[in-house]
Formats: sequence, structure tokens, C-alpha cells
Amino acid sequence: MDFDFAFEPRFINLNPIMKLPSPLRHAVVLSAIALGYTLCSGAAEAFAQVPPATHPPVDLDTPRNFPRISSAQEWQQRAREIRQQVLVSCGLWPMPEKTPLVPHIFGKVEREGYSIEKVYFETWPGLYLAGNLYRPLGRGRGPFPAILNPHGHWANGRMADDKVGSIAGRCINFARQGMIAFSYDMIGYNDTHFADATPGQSFSEIHHEIATNRTDLLWNISLMGLQTWNSIRALDFLESLPDADPKRLACTGESGGGTQTFMLGAIEDRLAAQAPVVMVSHIMQGGCLCENAPGLRVEYSNMEIAAAAAPRPQILVAASGDWTKDTLAVEGPSIANIYQLLNHPDRFNYVRFSFDHNYNQTSREAVYEWFGKWLLKAQNSGSLKEHPFQKEPDADLRVFPGNQLPDGAMSLPQFLRSLRDLHRREWQALVPNDRSSLKRFQSVMLPAWRHTLQVNWPISQSEVHTDQLSACGAFSTMPVRINRAGQGTAITATYWSPPGILTARSPRLVVLVSPDQAPMRTGSAAPPEAVLPFLRNGLAVLVVDKFSSGHTPDPVKDFYSTYNRTELQGRVGDLLTICSAARSIDPRAPLPFRVTLAGTGRAGLWALLAAPGADAVIADCDSLDVSDESALVAPDLFCPGLLALGGFETAAILAAPHPLLLHNTGPKFSTASLLSAYSASGVMGRVRIAVGPLTDKEIADSASHF
Repeated sequence: MDFDFAFEPRFINLNPIMKLPSPLRHAVVLSAIALGYTLCSGAAEAFAQVPPATHPPVDLDTPRNFPRISSAQEWQQRAREIRQQVLVSCGLWPMPEKTPLVPHIFGKVEREGYSIEKVYFETWPGLYLAGNLYRPLGRGRGPFPAILNPHGHWANGRMADDKVGSIAGRCINFARQGMIAFSYDMIGYNDTHFADATPGQSFSEIHHEIATNRTDLLWNISLMGLQTWNSIRALDFLESLPDADPKRLACTGESGGGTQTFMLGAIEDRLAAQAPVVMVSHIMQGGCLCENAPGLRVEYSNMEIAAAAAPRPQILVAASGDWTKDTLAVEGPSIANIYQLLNHPDRFNYVRFSFDHNYNQTSREAVYEWFGKWLLKAQNSGSLKEHPFQKEPDADLRVFPGNQLPDGAMSLPQFLRSLRDLHRREWQALVPNDRSSLKRFQSVMLPAWRHTLQVNWPISQSEVHTDQLSACGAFSTMPVRINRAGQGTAITATYWSPPGILTARSPRLVVLVSPDQAPMRTGSAAPPEAVLPFLRNGLAVLVVDKFSSGHTPDPVKDFYSTYNRTELQGRVGDLLTICSAARSIDPRAPLPFRVTLAGTGRAGLWALLAAPGADAVIADCDSLDVSDESALVAPDLFCPGLLALGGFETAAILAAPHPLLLHNTGPKFSTASLLSAYSASGVMGRVRIAVGPLTDKEIADSASHF
């Protein structure tokens, strides 16, 4: 068959190709796109019939590359984003109020060169963290360096003591060397659990039952978030000790405890040194709930999160027999480059030993030497070897040997309710009541919005491909393809313009999106009915035909949402990209379009979440009951952290003072805080709420006045 190539350079007319059999048609279209051709008449139909590029979801075992970083400034900006992502993903943005720890330190026993005490304190009202405190003896009153020791997934937690790893062994040796050491539980292990923990369950079973409901994820409540908070409060505890030097605090842990080490290092500048052991890997990111907060690794890997601590001193300890086997060739050099860019190459080291997964004596001695150099300022830190030790019996180290927790300890359901209440109070305290508090709200919640929705904002990378305009009665139309950075499949849309748009003093365009995308047919005698009211009002229209991705898998299974965007996050990211591209979409002239984003049905909710990216928004709220958490776990609305963010109202407040029209709100779509914020901004007249749905004409008339 002969193809009709257009005379314009790098344009192809695809009308004849539409008659080809499906497989051949798809191959021709994809080849044309790959060669850089813009597709002409009939392209919208061709786009729609090309199957989306299929890429397997990223998971914890997907190999990751360290990004190319060329300057210290570039890394510092990325490190700020990493810190924000960790905090948002863990439900710690904004940072919750730190209630009094009220530490209990008791049961002291003295051994040669060190003492051991039992400790518990309240990290959150109703949540008690327990552990053991090891202190130097015979070295004066200090102050001493102080080291946190989170443990890995040993069957008996912080009591682990064998040739592969001993938490007590390293703590005893730290204390003998002149450093305070605090070993504390993962949640569910030994003495740290909720009041309703089932007797007889293994520590691991209790551990894995915490914060597993997907409605908890709407509030950014996760096991990883709880453990990260416990580590922050454990650092508070160490800092409060009179014999601890607050300028020489450190952290080291293995496996899951290694994850806690570099996560804490990414968000806590109080750490003077850190040593994550057998966990920083480019081929495995962590296989437990306590290592996988939703959204955490959509953009980042453990390598980058560990590097966020730079230029503070850090050593990676790896093993040839686990997922850190490539540390000498991959992870180590990648992170070393960051320390080099920051002019502190001496503050980073990485070693690998020929063992399976471990924190054995050889690995521990590498950490003793590193901490000796940076915390003790030892002249010959290599001489800090491990001396024989004897761990105390488990029963003598247990803080609550009968599992009887202190008064006030909550059950898990009580605690989860209390966290929801906490997030509600935090958000309500931020709701603006004047222009000053509006600025504060936006400064706090804009990062939360970006990291919760997983959007790159402002949009900086997208490619727009347009066809030639063709006549459709008095109007003009053309297909559009927008390639969003990081997405394998293009967004497709159809552009419509009314006569006189090129001479308009203030040209305006409406991005029109509905929940069911279907390509607009070009070449017909009249524009589609949904578009016509806008064109008659002198507004250009960009109709979204197809998003860059389709339906996503179960967002909870296999930690999917830790590594991939959910369907809703993908929709919002696409809409932001579309709004950015729409400002100069007309190929005839660089028209500075003022963009109104209008969504119908479910798509109105997506549009509302993308409100900061438009000059005005008209959102159909689909009569959603925002108080019904179960409604928000539907595939096209599920977004971890959405309720912790403040839901749809936060996105709308972030758009203030831009015009905003919400309709079809129904009786249970909250708007009170939104109205308060617009009142505080002094532009109350720019927001309108309609309980019932508006007609297409009413929407078009409203858009023409924005």
C-alpha cells in the first residue's frame, strides 16, 4: 500500500494507515513516533488505537540506578526533596508535636567497664518504646558520644546474640570504648507492642499486623512511619541524657535496623555519624512493612536516601552473600561521588566482607573503627577491636517481662483512631484565617501536596506534538500528543479554537476532562456537544482524550504504591502537565492562554487535586461523601496520605486566590475550611459552591467570566 506523506517536513497523514490490520497499523504508528514525525489528520484515532506501552511495575527487587548529579547545588536540592518525601511518606509532615517522653530508667546492673539499665518512655500518647541503655563505667562523668542501635528482623529482636549478629555485643563494646549505647525494639518485638497484642504470637506476627488496613494509608499511617517516629523520639531520649554529648549522636543497625539508620540520617541533622549495615542496595530495597511507606521510593532508592546524610560521616558495611554484594562497584562509588561533590570525600567509607547477611564481629569492628575516628577522635581508631562479652539473660533485659504495659497504653484500634485525630487537629490548626496564615498554610502544605500526589511541580519536562489545524465549520481543530517525562505512553488530546482567538486581548482556554476518555472525531461537520458551549463563548478548548496510563494493579499488594504511582496520582500528574502545555498550545501564535481546568463526574475530583496547576478550576465533586474512608480506596480515588493532606480542600486552598467553582458537591463534601481560606485571602467572590450539578451551558458561561 502507498502511504500519503504530507509535503510539510516530518508530518505524516495517517488516514490511509487506519485501513491497515491492527498489528501493522500499530507498528507503523509507533515507528513514526519513534522517528520524530508528527501525525496529521486521523492521528487522534490512531493514537487511541495504539496500545499503551506496557512496563512491569517497579518493586522492591527492581534494579535502581543512582541519578547523574553534576554539582553540589543540584544534589542539595535533591536531598531536600528526599527528606521531604521521607517525612511525608512516614506521616511526619508537618512534624507532630513532641509530647513529654517521661523516661523511666531502672534496674541498673554493673559489669566490667559498663552498666546496663532498663528503659521505657512514651513516644506518642499510648505508645511505649522499650530498650536497654548501656553506659561506660570508670571513664568519668562524660559527656560521651551516644549511639542508637535499632535491630533487624531477628526472631527475638534486640535479644539476638549469636555469631551472625549480637545487638548486646556491640552495645557492650561501644560502652567499654567510652560511648553510650541504646538498643530499642521494633514495634511488636519484646517489650514494645500495643495493649491488645495477642499472647502467644511471635514477635514477627505482631509486627506485621500493625497499620495494614488501606484506609490507614489514607492518613499516612504505616508501620514504617511509626518506627521512624520511634527512632526520632529515641534520639530525643539520648540527647536528653545528662552524660550524653548532643553533638556526638550516632546510629547503626543491620538489615531492617539498617533501613532505620539511613532513614533517620536522611531527616535528622542531629546525627553526627551513621553506619547502616547490609541494607543499602541497588537491587533490593527492603521486604517488610516497616521498610515500605507508600510513595517513598517512587522517585528515590535506598542509595539516594542514604546519600541524603552527606556530608555527615557515614560507613556502609556490606556482605558478599546478600543484596549488598555489589557495594564496592555500585552503591559505594555512587554515594562517594556525592561526598566528593560536597568536598568531604574523607567522611564516607564502604567495606564488604565475605559473609552472608550479618552484623558479626568483623562487621562490628569496622563500625567501631569508624565511630572511634569520628566520635571518639581516637588517634588509632583501628585498635578498637571487640573484646569478649557476655550478654545478660533475656529475662534480665526485658522491661515488661509479664507483658503488662504501663497505665495508658492503648490498643491498636485506639491508637490508630488517635493518630487520625492528631492529623485532623494538625490540619485544622493550619487552616488560614488571614493572609499571613494563608501564606503559612501554603508553605507547609505545598510540599505535602507535591509529595503526596507524587507530582513534579512546577512542570519542567514535557514534549508537545501537534498536527496541522483543520477546519470544522467555523471552528478549527487538531490532535495533540503530550509526552510526559518518565511516562512511556503519551497523553492525547484534541484542540478546538473559535474564530477570532488569535486577536483576543486575553485568550482563554478550557482543559476539559471526563472520567471516560474517548477520542474526538476530527473531520465532522460540527464540534462535539460538550465542546460547543465553550467555543460559542469565545473559549478555546483542549479535550483530554487519553491519559498516559490506564488502570493500576492493587496499590497495596507487594508494596505497589511504595514504588509506583496510583491511578489517581497518575491522573493528577497528567492534568498538571496538560495545563502547563495548554498555555501555548496553538501553533499559529504563542498565545499566552489563561487556563481553566474543568472536570466532569469523577474527573472533577482529579481536577480539584490538580488545582494549583491551573488559573481557574471548575470541578464536579460527584456528590462524594468525603467522610467515608471506604469510598476513597476506590481505584480511581486511592492516594496514600490523601486525608493526612487535608483531602480535596487542601488542593483547593493551595490554588487561592484563583477562581474556583465546585458543583455537585452534595450534602457531605466539606467546603467550610476552603471558604474560610478564600475569605482570609480577601477574594471570597472568586469561589462558588453549588450543591447540585451544573449544565454544560452553565459551566461554559462560568468559564467565560473567569
